[in-house]
Amino acid sequence: MRRTGPVDAPAVLCLNGGIKRVVAGDWSASMDWLVRRLTPSRPRVAFYEVRYRVRSWTRLEMCIEDARAALAALAEGPAGPGRPVLLLGFSMGGAVSLAVADDPAVTTFVGLAPWLPEELGVATLAGRRVAVIHGRLDGRPFGVSPRQSRRAVERMRAAGIPATYRLIRGATHGIALPGPGEALLPLPGAREWARLVGEEVDRFQPAAA
Repeated sequence: MRRTGPVDAPAVLCLNGGIKRVVAGDWSASMDWLVRRLTPSRPRVAFYEVRYRVRSWTRLEMCIEDARAALAALAEGPAGPGRPVLLLGFSMGGAVSLAVADDPAVTTFVGLAPWLPEELGVATLAGRRVAVIHGRLDGRPFGVSPRQSRRAVERMRAAGIPATYRLIRGATHGIALPGPGEALLPLPGAREWARLVGEEVDRFQPAAA
């Protein structure tokens, strides 16, 4: 896990996506681009990016274990167990977030093109603020269809969880790609992703202060 921001600030825990093939974990270009874009104007929030041991949805339980370990590490840090946490889950990171959202530190879940399979249920989100953001063109030919995340939001609302849902016109699955060196190449809709995620982080800050 790597941190950008104050060590004792409210935490945005960034949980990456995955692929079918079992591969070693790495950093997410999409999450990295968002963190670089959002942190300069938000000095009172810390962004923590998680690198799974194995980045694959066929090893989802391992990814969930890594997310729980990250939450435990935040609780043991200088801010203590009372530090509020926003889960920012991209793609498979949506399912990982759903599994760990019952942690008492979690106040907010923001899903980015999230994979939210029905078998996980939504009960862990009770009492949390929930926002789902999806690219309108996702799922063509790969990724997560926005229809799937919309159905998940409908399940949340049916369970009494007032989740919001927003689509980004022209956006597919992902926010940025790795470029040469340490450069990151934004994909269509990246600025809108940043604007909407920034709004959710700003809503999180007052509640966390």
